[in-house]
Amino acid sequence: MSQSPGHRKWPQHQVRESHVPERMQVKVGGEVIADSGDVIRVDEDGSTPRYYFPRQDVRMDRLERTQTRTHCPFKGDAGYFAIDAGGLHLDDAVWSYEEPYDEHAQLRERLAFYDDRLPEIDVARV
Repeated sequence: MSQSPGHRKWPQHQVRESHVPERMQVKVGGEVIADSGDVIRVDEDGSTPRYYFPRQDVRMDRLERTQTRTHCPFKGDAGYFAIDAGGLHLDDAVWSYEEPYDEHAQLRERLAFYDDRLPEIDVARV
């Protein structure tokens, strides 16, 4: 692991992580694909709040890794997954930082969902 070049270059940019006290679920087409009491909320300047679920609480059999990769100067390199659930196929709907920068180590191998871009994905407290 290493330190984030983004935080060094733009120290005023905030990426805040906090544990959600309630249990949360992710549904796609009405099918529950994630259910966890160990979710991390990420509030980043200029971005929608994101919820990161531990892999053990996600139906990984409903996800398929895609070739898409992105880089965040604050969190690191992300890999993406498609979702097949609830009769739907959603490409690049989920991402994960498998080797995040040191400042965001608790996001390691957690999964976040594009619920703001894809209305078929419902992320909610239960």
